[in-house]
Amino acid sequence: MGTSDDASVYKISDDLALVQTLDFFTPVVDDPYEYGQIAAANSLSDIYAMGAEPKLALNIVCFPKDLPKDIVRRILQGGHDKVRQANALIVGGHSVEDREPKYGLSVTGFVNPADVLTNSNSKEGDALILTKPLGIGILNTGIKADLVSEQGYKTAVETMAELNKFAKDAMMKVGVNSCTDITGFGLLGHAFEMAQGSKTTLKLYSDRIPIIEEAISLAKMGIIPGGAYRNMNYVKDHVEISGKIPRERIDCLFDPQTSGGLLISVEKSKADMLLNELKNNKTPYALIGEVLKRQRRSIIVD
Repeated sequence: MGTSDDASVYKISDDLALVQTLDFFTPVVDDPYEYGQIAAANSLSDIYAMGAEPKLALNIVCFPKDLPKDIVRRILQGGHDKVRQANALIVGGHSVEDREPKYGLSVTGFVNPADVLTNSNSKEGDALILTKPLGIGILNTGIKADLVSEQGYKTAVETMAELNKFAKDAMMKVGVNSCTDITGFGLLGHAFEMAQGSKTTLKLYSDRIPIIEEAISLAKMGIIPGGAYRNMNYVKDHVEISGKIPRERIDCLFDPQTSGGLLISVEKSKADMLLNELKNNKTPYALIGEVLKRQRRSIIVD
């Protein structure tokens, strides 16, 4: 709890630990099936961030009584198909009436206790690798205002619905020091938690960070979600940002992500190996920074 890790871990035996998480949210897209897929991928992500494999999931469903049953069915179908893609099972759940639809999962996974990854074990000299592009929160804000192109919408949905399973398998094969998934606190918020927990400083190179191009264009127009400003306030005293970085790019670094990628801290000697394992990743990925000895600020963006 002290380092805001992504999921709980309960050791059952010397070679088995149970990993649990829970997440749900209101719709980010209009299509109920896509919404179900995105919500499920987001819920599963915390299990992957801990280095574990999801096995069981429980639906969490809230819906207005006048919402057509077919819409609820499509949401659940999207979640079911995504969980099945993760080689896990939905074994029940609970639903309540609510004024606004909400959907997500409580997920249980398993891992060998020796293989558990946390967000607080980055080491000086490590390389930092990000497995999905930023900009989802900005795109979702633009979608609500009907300002996003058809391709931009497609990119957003595909990015959010993509499981972090492949990235997790790659990092577990290589062996890494620390990991967290990038969600509501944005890249800089979650990087701050990793730096604080690890008692290190993370240096990020802004021009290497993958960002969805249309999100940058929207940020130039001032289409920024409110969560980005809350994230700025959260870490503003702990981040040093170079004055040469364009404002719209900085906004993307604070952008709250839905079902974002993994931020992985890996020994520098293993970085190329991990990048090679990620070569078939369906979303853009990149080596975006390095871990330094603890300095005055937790995050340096150059």
